Amino acid sequence: MRLLLTSGGVTNPSIHSALVQLLGKPVAECHALCVPTAQWGHPMCGPRSVRGLIAADPDFQHFTGLGWCSLGVLELTALPTIGTERWVPWARDAEVLLVDGGDATYLAHWMRESGLAERLPALADTVWVEVSAGSMVMAPRIGEYFVEWPSAPDDRTLGVVDFSIFPHLNAFPGNSLADAQRWATDIGGPAYAIDEQSAFTVVDGAVEVVSEGQWTTFG
Repeated sequence: MRLLLTSGGVTNPSIHSALVQLLGKPVAECHALCVPTAQWGHPMCGPRSVRGLIAADPDFQHFTGLGWCSLGVLELTALPTIGTERWVPWARDAEVLLVDGGDATYLAHWMRESGLAERLPALADTVWVEVSAGSMVMAPRIGEYFVEWPSAPDDRTLGVVDFSIFPHLNAFPGNSLADAQRWATDIGGPAYAIDEQSAFTVVDGAVEVVSEGQWTTFG
């Protein structure tokens, strides 16, 4: 798998260079699908923010607004009702999946329910570009600190990577380094805190930090 796990998107030249390296060609030549599903599970998100994501509004200039050759939508909550014969080719043919933030436990639920999670190995050629909860969902756990979906049974997510992520370091009240340290104590395993200028690349299990900002590791 080829993952670009970000806090705030492709926010600086270093992260953009890492993205192009993962893609193997310019962004403008790549066909992408955006996944807004995590937004529905978070109380701060809703129709307007989903619309902004899909329309590549200025708030999403570092994500859906990067200048993709084409941009479509893959809404995971719809997939169980339409059959794999329709949506699997859509996912397979996309060169990039742009997985937005929101609530990571809600996203994990629908990745499993839709069947997308079990098809991850078959999408080895797809580049996953993920923001906030879209990145966190790949971890084993996100910590109770970040669970906003009332129906979440716990804080477990997909475990595609073996470390957890505290995003938006120092970007919001409640996301300070001290908050991240308390969160990491609860996680009890490998974990990182990253700001909006930092990201990870994961290629076939090899992890690298790409940063023009602040990041730290715990455990």
